[in-house]
Amino acid sequence: MNLEFELDGIFGDKPKTDAEPKKSTAKVRTRAHKTREAQFFRRFKSETELENMVDWDFEEGCAYHVISGGDIDSLSFLKLVLRQQKLKYCILSTWCMALQDIEEIERYLKIGRIKKLDCYVGEIFKGTYYNEWAQLCRVMDEYGGRAAIFRNHSKILAGFGDKFDFVIESSANINTNPRTENTTITVNSDLARFYKDFFDDIISFERNFDDWEKTVI
Repeated sequence: MNLEFELDGIFGDKPKTDAEPKKSTAKVRTRAHKTREAQFFRRFKSETELENMVDWDFEEGCAYHVISGGDIDSLSFLKLVLRQQKLKYCILSTWCMALQDIEEIERYLKIGRIKKLDCYVGEIFKGTYYNEWAQLCRVMDEYGGRAAIFRNHSKILAGFGDKFDFVIESSANINTNPRTENTTITVNSDLARFYKDFFDDIISFERNFDDWEKTVI
């Protein structure tokens, strides 16, 4: 099932200043994707508890729903996937992240667990997390991805591997915080491509990756 509605002014060019030429408003479509999956439910208090589980074996056509009450961020769930397979491509969307999170992402790229990754962050990221933004841009440039800023508050990880494709949808940012968070891991290729198509169309406020090209899966 696909639902499409045109929205003006949600995504598009960087907000204008007096010195910038007037640009047309980009139109972006809101999209919906329906899945019917087997459902599994888990509760965790901490990241250690999550990682010590031995029965995480993601299966095609299944969705895993998790409620956590401790120090679990969405990057913790990506680790579970990387234990089972390398990724040809991954999308990371978050409101904010810490330097240590970027360092961990760089390590995944360096050792080849993730071949290519594109990152999407919130509009406050460069101003509020300047050092993190500089580090993120350096890593993305070195490994052939892009870092994009837009009016973003979504927390999404979507990836493609030889064993399975997946999406991690979470209330949690990449950075850890001691709050209850909900997360769903869905093993579904159509859903992963659904999110890839959406984020591929994002136009970043910062134009330092204008030569970026979409990854072909």
